[in-house]
Amino acid sequence: MLRDQIQEIISAAVDAAKSAGELPDVPIAPPAIERPKQAEHGDFSTNIALVTTAAVKQATGEKANPRQIAQAIVGHIPVDGLVGAVELAGPGFINIRLSQQFLQTQVRAIIDAGDTLGSIDRGAGQRWQVEFVSANPTGPLHYGGARNAVLGDALASVLTAAGYEVEREFYVNDAGNQFDLFVQSLYARYLQLHGQEATIPEGGYNGAYMLDYARQIQAEVGDRYLTIPRFEALQEMRAKGRAIVLADLQDELGLIGVKFDRWFSEKSLYDEGLVEQVLSDLTETGDIGEWDGARWFLASKYPKNEKDEVVVRTNGMPTYFASDIAYHYDKFVRRGFDRVVNVWAVDHQGHVPRMGAIMAALGLEPERLVIVLYNLVKLIRDGQEVKMSKRSGDFLTLREVAEEVGADAVRFLLLTRSPESGVDFDMDLAVAQKNDNPVYYVQYGHARICSILEKAAGEGMPTAAQPQPGDADALALLVHPAELDLVRKILELEEQIDFAVEKLSPHNLTHYALDLARTFSSFYEQCRVVDGDQPALTRARLLLSLAARTALARVLGLMGMAAPESM
Repeated sequence: MLRDQIQEIISAAVDAAKSAGELPDVPIAPPAIERPKQAEHGDFSTNIALVTTAAVKQATGEKANPRQIAQAIVGHIPVDGLVGAVELAGPGFINIRLSQQFLQTQVRAIIDAGDTLGSIDRGAGQRWQVEFVSANPTGPLHYGGARNAVLGDALASVLTAAGYEVEREFYVNDAGNQFDLFVQSLYARYLQLHGQEATIPEGGYNGAYMLDYARQIQAEVGDRYLTIPRFEALQEMRAKGRAIVLADLQDELGLIGVKFDRWFSEKSLYDEGLVEQVLSDLTETGDIGEWDGARWFLASKYPKNEKDEVVVRTNGMPTYFASDIAYHYDKFVRRGFDRVVNVWAVDHQGHVPRMGAIMAALGLEPERLVIVLYNLVKLIRDGQEVKMSKRSGDFLTLREVAEEVGADAVRFLLLTRSPESGVDFDMDLAVAQKNDNPVYYVQYGHARICSILEKAAGEGMPTAAQPQPGDADALALLVHPAELDLVRKILELEEQIDFAVEKLSPHNLTHYALDLARTFSSFYEQCRVVDGDQPALTRARLLLSLAARTALARVLGLMGMAAPESM
């Protein structure tokens, strides 16, 4: 990354100052490189002089003047190529400005990077899995699940851009009591469609959508389930109901552009005998005990866990926790992921410590499993919170929200806050065709650039991304502060990707996209792009516009959004 290049330059300057006898030869940590909060302080800043002062005192016991140390380091920083200027500030900060020539040459590099712009090699090919959504296959997704879907999908995208090999996975909870209740409820609805009296079981599913599912099964099998034993009918209905719900979930998630590499069945863990195998192994290692007629995972053996957890009930039925253990054994031991990220709603935070205990019991480093907790979503319309569907009287679904405001608005607005922060989703703002709507503003910025390029092409101006004779000389004409600021803003993308990976939160991309669109708008207002009297400058500014379009399209793509050519 550009930041790393600056760090290498500073480190080399420190070594050169040591060799020249201008600095004591003491161990010094690599310099921290930051972006100054104020643009007038340069493009990058480092406190290496202050760090060196502390290192000198620790090694020699003598005090040192941080400004003198900074001056010694500055004297060995070459002001050419990448670096345009170096300045001392305050008690010993070193501020660095990128050179004008470097910024000019980056326009071509940005265009050539295309849809790989900003990619970094942080991951070095490590295999990561992001498991998200993972709702019970018992009906449509609640609108709150959209945040899980958007967060997990965007996180997988930035991890891929950072050089990780990423797999997206949906864990299908098709074993256990909730799915049993779903099947029984579906069977009752099927019987009702055939005029028979049938009661939804206690704790079952009464939603109107259950009638839709039952009608699909009725259309396929007719009255067959009236003529065979209840047990056989339920077994067949289990498979058909699962298929219907998964197809519905895939379609619903597809509305906001979310797709998975694998839909992993919880039931398969039992069918393959993996649950019992892992529980048996943990019994041998002393991590599972038996008392009061139940089998228990001894979570209290491990940090942050005060109580043990039931894995097999007194009736012999395993708990969700039993399959959780086997599922994570499968992820790490059988499939060999280097790291797994589970995206969970905040109401599951109580389960986080026991997941660390699972990892330790399986002989795995707990830090290889990361739980990202996200807060709740409130839908707001006309200033009031919306919870229920007007269409069915049930909960509002992801499908209904996506159909009302559009996939891009769903994705952008649900990414604007860090996961731990709640989101008030303003449905009126989401569809507003005005600059106050951040989704509209960013996408309009991309469409406007496309319009500029199209107009220029219509006037005979060369807008092709491919190099043209004289491009290098033309780009050297980009000297206006607004032009150079736009290049600077585009070059921040790799740092934004790195930040999103570091925090495992891609919310910063929404703010960067807005800043980028605003920076382009400022450039466009201050610099006439198409000027028939200045063909070389026009070509340079068209190339800069192409670079900005490339960057906007890239960040929109990372967020899973469209980059429209017209609006």
